Amino acid sequence: MSQVKKTTIILFSGDYDKAMAAYIIANGAAAYDHEVTIFHTFWGLNALRKDEQVEPPRKKGFMERMFARMMPRGADKMGLSKMNFAGMGPKMIKDVIRKHNAVPLPQLIEMAQEQDVKLVACTMTMDLLGLQKEELLEGIEYAGVAAYLGDAQDGNVNLFI
Repeated sequence: MSQVKKTTIILFSGDYDKAMAAYIIANGAAAYDHEVTIFHTFWGLNALRKDEQVEPPRKKGFMERMFARMMPRGADKMGLSKMNFAGMGPKMIKDVIRKHNAVPLPQLIEMAQEQDVKLVACTMTMDLLGLQKEELLEGIEYAGVAAYLGDAQDGNVNLFI
């Protein structure tokens, strides 16, 4: 009887290219029958934000409204870690992705969900940034660091991106 392999990834970065790498690794691990968890915290939560503006049920304070305005809304609007060039970098990399028939980040996220990759939003960070469940994608989980540590404890591969 073979033991289940587990891969956990902390996605801390809000950069398109780093999030893309995290999801490529997650999808690859899932294809090799790993149980995969991506724990999204701080700026990594931007990968889980819905593209459209959502009016959450409770009013936000000043700082929460400022974070909401400054953070990109959805995976496709994230900037690059290097060569962002005032927003031109992401357009250039997406063009290269298209030319090489590579899978862009929003579709990598969909593929991960189809492969039952566990996508987790850090509830503590959501509270700090004023993000509410209604603003994030459907079908994700919500948990704190203790839940991530429970998944990572038995992990064969644990990454911080």
